Amino acid sequence: FLLLGFSEHPEHWPLRFGLFLGMYLVTVLGNLLIILAIGSDQHLHTPMYFFLANLSFIDTCFSSTIVPKLLVNIQTQDHTISHTGCLVQMYFFMALALLDDFLLAVMAYDRYVAICLPLHYTTIMCPQRCLLLVTTSWLCGHFLAFSLTLLMSQFSFCASHSIQHFFCDLLPLLRLTCSDTHVFHIMMFSEAALSGVVPLTCVLVSYVHIVHTILRVPSAGGKHRVFSTCGSHLSVVTLFYGTVFLVYFQPSSSYSADTGMVASVMYTMVTPMLNPFIYSLRNRDMKGALWRLFG
Repeated sequence: FLLLGFSEHPEHWPLRFGLFLGMYLVTVLGNLLIILAIGSDQHLHTPMYFFLANLSFIDTCFSSTIVPKLLVNIQTQDHTISHTGCLVQMYFFMALALLDDFLLAVMAYDRYVAICLPLHYTTIMCPQRCLLLVTTSWLCGHFLAFSLTLLMSQFSFCASHSIQHFFCDLLPLLRLTCSDTHVFHIMMFSEAALSGVVPLTCVLVSYVHIVHTILRVPSAGGKHRVFSTCGSHLSVVTLFYGTVFLVYFQPSSSYSADTGMVASVMYTMVTPMLNPFIYSLRNRDMKGALWRLFG
């Protein structure tokens, strides 16, 4: 295949290379600092920060699945990718994106238990249950991604092999196949409902209960503390789901390559880059851990 995303306007290639490289380095460095700060500080060995460390690791892998190949393509102007390489990239992209979905729902559930059921928090969110939630998220993400990738590997691509995107994504690949995609579409939208709508519903239900609990807190200081704790997570959820829904929850016939690329930049580069800043700048414990790490 040929990955033709961002291949036009040669005069803009150096600027794009510098911009994407800078975003990638900030993403990797920021998320690794979050992981190191949580791992080195005993005060942060709690379920909330355990989930945050996992999210940072997933974001690092997520960007690393896509951005290095894009940088090589821009630098060398060799836009080719093998059939196997394309499917492997698509598999890891989907698996890690699905993991983000599930983990954001798990983090919302953790906040719900901490705020609405504080007396039972240590019992409900015990280490074994936290590990089970994360392991289940990993298994579900990889299983759903593998099933779609296996089905895609059976397709024939007899038309143009030029992908109007900067990585091997589902919808651009579907536009190139001459095989019958009816079963694939049913499976894709079923998995989208399972891995997108269900976790988002869990997030929304959790925050409905959280808001209801917050409104009953008598002190303004108490309300502010709870809102500051949940604000970071809500910001990440809004950024991630907003761009993902823009791309994937539409018929493939109306898919726009330009819109898809812009939205994809948002959730593959911008959101993973902003997550460390959102969680560290709005969190006193995380800022303290980072100071101690540097100290």
